Amino acid sequence: MGPLPPLGLVAFAGRERVRASLQKLPRRRVHVTLTADLPAFRAALRQQLVDAVLVDLGSGDSAWQAASLAPDLPSAAWFGAAAGRAADGPVIDRAIRLGMGDVLADGIDDALVAPLVLRSGFTVRFARAMAEPPAAFRLLRPVQRAAWDVLVALGGRPVTTSDVAARLDVSREHLSRAFAAAGAPNLKRVIDFVRLAAAAALAKNPFYDTGDVARVLRFASASHLATATRRIVGLTPSSLARLRPAELADHFVRGHARSRS
Repeated sequence: MGPLPPLGLVAFAGRERVRASLQKLPRRRVHVTLTADLPAFRAALRQQLVDAVLVDLGSGDSAWQAASLAPDLPSAAWFGAAAGRAADGPVIDRAIRLGMGDVLADGIDDALVAPLVLRSGFTVRFARAMAEPPAAFRLLRPVQRAAWDVLVALGGRPVTTSDVAARLDVSREHLSRAFAAAGAPNLKRVIDFVRLAAAAALAKNPFYDTGDVARVLRFASASHLATATRRIVGLTPSSLARLRPAELADHFVRGHARSRS
């Protein structure tokens, strides 16, 4: 199976030392978007699938304004960077109260940034939460489970049947036939379902509206997301934020599990 796309880290960093350390992260595993002002920071959060956010808490008052967005975007893992001196205890306490998972010490904890993103980012947590496919899908065969693992590991990013087949080193035709065996939904529909499950998870963020969710998951438009939601689960996008994965699966199996191959 080929490597997964890099996870997205958006950073608010005004200090050059912090920016330089973030630019050293392994690009094949973590894609870093650096910002140094609030408008650019807010825009970056709405332009891509955000796995994690790092705020340089030594960047002044604007850093705390950036950090204050953490409760509105809980799907991402939030971290702070501080000098790490004993006097920074109140800084660390304030950051934790805002919802940051950890505060890293400048120059000491730099090597922990990539592991934290790779362990705690949205994509990883989504894959963990979706590791077991709904029982009603009847994905019992090894090839079905392997394909499911590929889909959930992508965190809702766009993927085709051919992409999944290439990752599993089988032909598209073989995978399509094998996946839909024994009463399972066909693969195209399950690809759509996983993307909607990711959309439902992101729609729970107060920071996002439907257009934002569509944009970060690379739907063509909010209208495209609405059409897909009606077609795959018979609902409107506004309903997604209220549903758990099991409830979404229930709607899916009620006559929406098959499409043209």
